[in-house]
Formats: sequence, C-alpha cells, structure tokens
Amino acid sequence: MDVRQVLEGTLSPDATIRQNAEQQLLHAAEIDFPAYLTTLAQELANEASPPHVRTAAGLALKNSLTYRDTVRLREVQARWIQQVPQPVKNQVKELALKTLASKDGRAGQSAAQFITAIATIEIPRNEWPELMSVLVQNVGSGSDHLKMASLATLGFICESKDPDLRPALAAHSNAILTAVVQGARRDEPNNDVRNSALQALADATDFIGSNMGNEGERNYIMQVVCEATQAEDTRIQAGAFGCLNRIMAAYYDKMRFYMEKALFGLTIMGMKNEEEDVAKLAIEFWCTVCEEEITIEDDNAQAQAADSSLLTPFFNFARIACREVVPVLLQLMTKQDEDASEDEYNVSRAAYQCLQLYSQCVQGDIIQPVLTFVEENIRSEDWHRRDAAVAAFGAIMDGPEVEVLEPLVKQALPVLIGMMEDSSVIVRDSTAFALGRICELCPSALDTNVHLPPLISALFNGLASTPKIAGSCCWSLISIAEQFSSQDQNQTNPLSKHFQDSVKSLLALTERHDTDSQLRTAAYEVLNAWVTNAANDSLPIVATLSDVILQRLEQTIALQQQVVSVEDRIALEEMQSSLTVVLL
Repeated sequence: MDVRQVLEGTLSPDATIRQNAEQQLLHAAEIDFPAYLTTLAQELANEASPPHVRTAAGLALKNSLTYRDTVRLREVQARWIQQVPQPVKNQVKELALKTLASKDGRAGQSAAQFITAIATIEIPRNEWPELMSVLVQNVGSGSDHLKMASLATLGFICESKDPDLRPALAAHSNAILTAVVQGARRDEPNNDVRNSALQALADATDFIGSNMGNEGERNYIMQVVCEATQAEDTRIQAGAFGCLNRIMAAYYDKMRFYMEKALFGLTIMGMKNEEEDVAKLAIEFWCTVCEEEITIEDDNAQAQAADSSLLTPFFNFARIACREVVPVLLQLMTKQDEDASEDEYNVSRAAYQCLQLYSQCVQGDIIQPVLTFVEENIRSEDWHRRDAAVAAFGAIMDGPEVEVLEPLVKQALPVLIGMMEDSSVIVRDSTAFALGRICELCPSALDTNVHLPPLISALFNGLASTPKIAGSCCWSLISIAEQFSSQDQNQTNPLSKHFQDSVKSLLALTERHDTDSQLRTAAYEVLNAWVTNAANDSLPIVATLSDVILQRLEQTIALQQQVVSVEDRIALEEMQSSLTVVLL
C-alpha cells in the first residue's frame, strides 16, 4: 500500500476514490493494527510530507481510537490495549509528541487530537505518566508552535466527555494549571500562544477545583485572567471573558472578593467593547451570573421548605449591579442589524437574552431602569431605539410579580397595538413577539372588550403582511387562544365573537398563491389552536371548517403525482401534516 497515495485519496472530491481509499485504510488496520499505527504516525511526523497528507494521517490515527458510540468506542480502545505491543506504543507516542513541534500548525493540531485519543485510554489506567510533564515543559520552554500545539492538546484532553478520563484528570490538575497559566500570563510575548492558553484554561476549569480552593493559587489565576481582559489583542480579551464565564459557573461561591475588586468594572467595560466577540462574551458573563443566582435561589428555597440548613452561598451579584448593567444592556439592544439572519447571534440579541435572564433573576428591580428606557425611546424617530424599547418591555414580562406588571401592561397595550403598523418590519416583528409574551405571561392585564378586538385585528393583519413577522404573530395568536379558551365545555368564551372572522382570514391566507410555506404553516398552527380552544357556540363553524379542510386534504392527494423535486415533496408533506393536525 502506497500510504501517501491512499491518504490523498481519502481527501478526494470523487466519492468512488475516497471510499476506496477509506476501505484500504480499514483493511490495513484489520490485517496489522500495530504496523498501521506505526506507518501513519511516521507519515504524520514526516516534515517532508505534504501538509494535507499529514493532516489526513492524523485524522486516520485519531479515528482508529475514537468512536461516538460508547460500546464501539470501548472496542476500538481495546485494540490499543490488547493488540499493540508496548514498544510500538512508545514509538507511536514519541512520533506524535515530536509532531507537536512542527511548523505546520495543522499537523500539530492533528497530533494533538491523536495524543488526546491515546490519553483518553491510558490516563484512567495510570499509564503514560510522563505526558503531562512533557506538555508542561513544552509550554515552558518550547518553540511557539510547540507551545500552541501542547496547549491545544491539554485543551482537547480537558474537553473530553469520556466518563473514565474526566475523574482521572483531577490528579493532574497542578500540571494542567501550570501549563495553561504559564502560557496565559501577561509577559507571554506571543499572542497566539496566549490565546491558546486561555482556550485551554477555559476547557480545564472543571478540573482545577483543588487549586481554586487555595486562596493564593486562586488569586493568581484570577489575576492572570483579569489582566488578559485588558490585552490589546481582542482574541485574548474574548478568551479571558470566556474563562471568566466558566469560572463563575463553576466557582460562584468563591467570586465575591473578585466581583467587588475587579469583575463588575471589567465586564461592564467589556460589554461596551467595539469588537463584537468581546462584547458578547462579556454580556454572557452576566447571563451566567443570573443563571447561577436563579438556580441558587430555587435550591435554597427548596432547602428551607424542607427545614434544611444546607444553604448555598448567595451574594446577589445581579441585583447589586442592576443599575449599572441593565442600562448598558438596553443601549446594546439598539445595535440591531436589519440584514441579520434569524439565527444570527449578535450583540443586540445577546443583550436581549441577558435582559430576560436579568428580569427573572432580580424580578421587580428590573422595572424602573427598563421603564425609563422605554418611555424615552418608544416614540423615537430611530427605528433601532423603538425596536429596543418594545423588545425590552416584552423581555421583563417574566420575573416581576404579575400584580406589579398589570397596570404597566394596561397602560402600554394601546401603544403596542398601534406599533403593529410601524413603518419598520423589524419593529412590527418585535412588537408581535412582545404582545405574545404579554398574552402568555400576563394575560390578566388584557381586557377582553377593550384590548382583545384591536389586538386580534392587528395580529391578523401582521400575519397576512409579510413572512418575516409570521412566526411572532402566529405565536401571539396561539397564546391568545390558549389564554382565553373554554374550560369544561363552556357555551361561549372571549374568542367566540372573533371566531368566524378569524377562521375566514386564516383560510384565505392559506389559500393565497403568494403565501410561502413558512407563512402557510404558521397560519394552520393558529387555526388549529383556535379550533382546539373553541367554545360550544363556535362548534357549528368548526364543523363547516372540517369540511373545507377535508376537501383540501383530498386535493393534495392529486398533487402527489405532480411532485418533481425533493423541495416539492417536502412542501406537500408539510401541507398535508398541517391539514391533518387541524382535523385531529
């Protein structure tokens, strides 16, 4: 077997060549696994070999010892334990460690992954005891390429989810920490090395509990990370805030001193950073704080209810910082990008998510800063500010007591309903979503005579206007149907007077030729919700509707003969599914 030619074949765009090469590798591994490992490890370490071939060799080596399925994973790991003689193991490991120093960064990364696969097998068995000391030495005195590849190796090892490896790593926490902190220090001249070290430190956070329990070591770790938030290189800043997120989640009970001395100020400055990746990670720090404090409060409440004295330390970080953090979040929410895709996670969406968590965490304390912002911006000429104001109001529906929110919602509803006709489609979408949160979380604020008629009308108009806001309008209309549904087969309910017109509008919308599949599906979801929650006096309309739906379902059977593409089939199946759900 010409190993280089076969490895090149595994990268071929031609499926036949690629599959043939992969089969040759599998066959070689089955015939003589030790020779297979030795040959590939030599190719990985060969500086004269093309970079893509070395990468392919590293990938094949890693794949020979890893598997997603746990049962199969233990089988391939057993091959290393039982079939490979110790001299071959030593040779293969030596070649992999040698490759970490390669100037070809991709080969170094491939070697790091292969070393991780071996370490996953051997560390829990107390084998390869010198690995950690070698990696520490590499970071301390090696070339920059060797430092980065060694740090990547430590990161991959700590990132592993292997249930046998994770508990075994605790015994190596000192070595791991020595290496990553050494690389992350302010006096490390190479920013690439420093960035790699911070990534490895984030991965190692769960394994340094004993070190974080020691005040002197903890102070040094926190000093190194906090200094990194002030680096000129924004990658290092982002990596530092990523570390702080992991540290806060794992060691909340030890963070009081650092919050008071540094972290409040550093994270607020970080949120204002012009570099989006830095700002998002600084925002996520406060998401982590809120999530931790929500969990701790819930756990402590349950413990107190059970007359337990085992309470988790709780420092009220979010509430103390509310007046400083929330105004920054609100300003960041005005940085929307109108061209952003629906699933793009940018600064404004990160800030919105954090505001929601903040509301759940500090409850009533969130109201005043948010209301001040809403009042100042709800009628702004800048759509960014109008949108942020509407979104912020919707964000605080979950957290404060409903009794506190009710008068505020009653006052805001006429304005919000009117904003369903805003000139900006983004503002209309945010408004529809905010109205949905009101319907779901504070329905008692809606007067069925005063608010419901214009609200339903505005949402149906929005649903029919553009697919972009269909999802939000759909969710709001479904929330209305669920909140005002009949209980115990009531003769009538608040939906009844709107039922016929609503069904008529939805049927017309689903039949329009210019309606896309997303909007049509949304409309059928609303129709199903309204039918499900109909009162007795709407049942005759439901009966008539059933005939219409059955007729449409029969028409789709004929359309099955006209399907010419996968997209056509998916669209037809979606329509049939939507129609069937309404009938059921």
